[in-house]
Amino acid sequence: MNIIILGAGRVGESVAENLVSEKNDITVIDTDPQRLRELEDRLDLRGVPGNGIQPSVLEAAGARDADMLIACAPMDETNLVCCKVAHEVFNIPTTIARLRSPEFQHENPLMGDQGFAVDQVICPEESITRYIRKLIEYPEALQVLEFAEGAVSLIAVRAVGGGPMVRHAISELPQLVPGVEMRFVAIYRSDELGVDRQVSCEGTTRIEPGDEVFVLAATRDIRRVLDALRRRDEPVRRVMIAGGGRIGLRLAREIQHECRLKLVEANLARCEYLTTQIAGDALVLHGDSTDEELLETENVQDTDLFLALTSDDEDNIMSCLLAKRMGARRVLALINRRAYADLVQGTQIDVALSPAQTVIGELLAHVRRGDVEAVYSLRRGAAEALEAVAHGDRKSSKVVGRRIDELPLPEGSQIGAIVRDGAEPGAGRQVIIPHHDTVIESDDHVIVFVPRKRLVREIEKLFQVGATFLF
Repeated sequence: MNIIILGAGRVGESVAENLVSEKNDITVIDTDPQRLRELEDRLDLRGVPGNGIQPSVLEAAGARDADMLIACAPMDETNLVCCKVAHEVFNIPTTIARLRSPEFQHENPLMGDQGFAVDQVICPEESITRYIRKLIEYPEALQVLEFAEGAVSLIAVRAVGGGPMVRHAISELPQLVPGVEMRFVAIYRSDELGVDRQVSCEGTTRIEPGDEVFVLAATRDIRRVLDALRRRDEPVRRVMIAGGGRIGLRLAREIQHECRLKLVEANLARCEYLTTQIAGDALVLHGDSTDEELLETENVQDTDLFLALTSDDEDNIMSCLLAKRMGARRVLALINRRAYADLVQGTQIDVALSPAQTVIGELLAHVRRGDVEAVYSLRRGAAEALEAVAHGDRKSSKVVGRRIDELPLPEGSQIGAIVRDGAEPGAGRQVIIPHHDTVIESDDHVIVFVPRKRLVREIEKLFQVGATFLF
């Protein structure tokens, strides 16, 4: 695809990096020529300096031949105007805007062709908040991702001694956890040097303490799946948030009535504003989250979840390490630099969350060929899980009417779950954990785990229908 990206900031850079690796033709527009030169030196893309809302700049970026515009400049108004110009002047088929304001949602009539002509809205702050809410709901998990409108979930969890499945082979699953169907799609294990390597998920594979395990199961069974891999943690009741910016405030608003909440903010004026936005028993504190005396005074040792959500990676890392050392049960750091996230994940910091990576999946669902409903980037972009819809019949489709063991899946890829509409009206959706002889039917939602991004194109081609089939 020919894709234009407006904005070479953190989100724009991450989007470009992911899309370039898939052999798309990428052009990035930004007002900072130096920033563009750095991207051009590092990635196989073209940079166009200028203001993206100007038709002449879009023309120079190749807008007349573009398939998609992704507007992720810092200002909402810039992204909205750019999408409108792209649609009206150049008739770009798909426009995506990164918008921070919660008032501009996809369902808003202003987003339609008669308004700003935005086909899809992405909001990193909303994605991060949704991610953290899942970790509060399931404190044992590293990641919880939903497919098929919430019917199926992919769970990442670190196995701990004491769980029924730990130190046992996968083939023993039916006896150890009866009545729950689940599929292990990936296991990552650290070697003596601390380097993670992928372990094949075969019946004889044993799950060892410390393994990072990815499991697919019906959402209703998540709790039992987690219990099989580690002892259940206490519910999250006490939360401390470091950083009262957009993400910290959004999250605080959502959880203020569910948890005992403390929010630490270094800017006094921002503190005064936060007190007007947060109700209930939430406490806003003026101070530095890396101040040991402050954390001790506020009893960080009693905190169930410490969240470092400031805009400074170093402060987030240091405050999490300090909080963990002082007794916080679980800590999460928001880290923009990918190298930092890779460095600290799995150490004393329980979860390293990259804002850019949380929205990559939303964008990739629009770039994928075939009918792809959802895409999630895993292991900071190394692997993917996607939900593809099977269409057609045995003649027009490479998957419909065929058994799982007949499909030419790329090496290491797995079909982990199938969601199928009930045979009778109102019967609801059926979650199937498939076996080798399971036959895929038309309109099935198929969840596929892909261990390496370069294999994704093969999966897309597999689910594309022939020219004789019409939707």
